[in-house]
Order: sequence, then C-alpha cells, then structure tokens
Amino acid sequence: MRKLSHYDSHGAIKMVDVSAKAATRRTAVAHAFLRISPGALRAIRRLKNPKGSPFEIARIAGILAAKRTADLIPLCHPLPISHADVQARALSRGVEITATVSTTATTGVEMEALTAAAVAALTIYDMTKALDRGMEVTELHLMEKRGGRSGTYRRAAGAGRGKLG
Repeated sequence: MRKLSHYDSHGAIKMVDVSAKAATRRTAVAHAFLRISPGALRAIRRLKNPKGSPFEIARIAGILAAKRTADLIPLCHPLPISHADVQARALSRGVEITATVSTTATTGVEMEALTAAAVAALTIYDMTKALDRGMEVTELHLMEKRGGRSGTYRRAAGAGRGKLG
C-alpha cells in the first residue's frame, strides 16, 4: 500500500516538497455532470434563461478556478498554468463539463482540472437555479492525467476506478 504524501511519519499534515523534482509538461482532464430537469434544459438550449446563456460564463469561471486552486485547496502548490479550457455541452439528462489544464512544473494539475470542472458546474447551477432548484452536480472525477513520475492515468470507461498505463 502506498503512503499518503501529505502526512509525515508522525501523522502530521504537511505540504509535499517538490523542489527536487524536475519540471515536466503535465496535463489533466476532469469531468463533471450537472443533472437538470428537461424543462430547464430546454430553456437553456433556447437561451431563455433569465440571466442569459450560462455556458460561456461557466467556461470563464472554470478557467479562473483552475488558476486559483492553490487559494482554495490548502496544500496545493501554486502552479504556472500554461493552458486551461472548460467545455460544457447539453445532453439529454443535463450538462456535461470537461476541463483540461496543462503546465510545465514539478507537480501535476489534477486538482486544478477537478476544481475547474466543479466550479463550472456550480456556475451553471447558479445561473439556472431560477429554472430548477433540484439540480445535482454529479460524476466529478479525473478522466486522465499525463506527465510526471507516475506517468499516464486514464479512467476506465464506465468504471469508478481507472488504470495506470
């Protein structure tokens, strides 16, 4: 069993020291889903939401969230984000959100991608709550990560656990 990196040998919480690691290109892709009622989804598709289309502001909010992850997650390292993109698309049950974040650094951007996807979903919720207060943010997970010492991770299709490859 691997040890947890954010704890020292006495169980105290610590920030991981990445100073000895080489800076390499790292990319992560995260996914979130916003389950939403059919009526609210139709209104969003027709741009009849009282606050306008939520997808573009969610995209910008997600990008900003990726850049500010270290301000939100206490032990995350501040990273020089070289690329961040968030896409939202309406499906039959709701909105699928995909966030992709890249850097060249000594640690990965998985938390940045996950934060971007979560904040984008919450932004759509905020902008559409007048249409459906019963929405649910679901399926927040890492889809893929590349780079770094541990190599590539891809989530297995339809599974809760991915595989290293």
